[in-house]
Amino acid sequence: MQAVRVRLRSLDGEAFWFDPGAFCLEFALTGGEGYRAAYETLHSAGDLRRWIEARFGVEVERVTAADLAEARRVREAIWQLADARIVRRATPAAAAGALNRAAARPPLSPRIDGAGARAWARPVTPGQVLSTVARDAVELFTGPMADRVRRCAGNDCLLTFVDTSRPGRRRWCSMERCGNRAKVRAFRNRQQKEEAP
Repeated sequence: MQAVRVRLRSLDGEAFWFDPGAFCLEFALTGGEGYRAAYETLHSAGDLRRWIEARFGVEVERVTAADLAEARRVREAIWQLADARIVRRATPAAAAGALNRAAARPPLSPRIDGAGARAWARPVTPGQVLSTVARDAVELFTGPMADRVRRCAGNDCLLTFVDTSRPGRRRWCSMERCGNRAKVRAFRNRQQKEEAP
């Protein structure tokens, strides 16, 4: 699955575009535990259904409270594995187990629609979506891009992304947000140094 750029809104209301670089990290943006709870978007089974339908353009079969709980487990496992990768810690066994269980189920089945575009075989279930998310995470954390999982270098930003740039030097969640702030800060520091006696 290809990740898409996502329009995010910070807690102070600032909107900006963010490219997570991986589909599983796109899903992780729906919230989480700890500091991520402030960004929670999956409050109910209906919220999960709406996210799936918006992301895949399909109607979803029934979404239950158990599906929501499983989505949150998969999402938290993604965050834990990303954090471990970023700080070069051992893979958390419980997080790997949660992803492996989800990935073992059948994923979404792609098909070609009447217009020759990609579509999804129906019916679509939450379990298929979570399997697809988990498989993407397994591929990310065990594949060639695993060492490019990064956290934004912004002072107070904890957004996580895969650096898909050719040179592998992406530092910011978004140039329009943290990258711009860093440029402004560097400019002010240079001005202060030039003005100092």
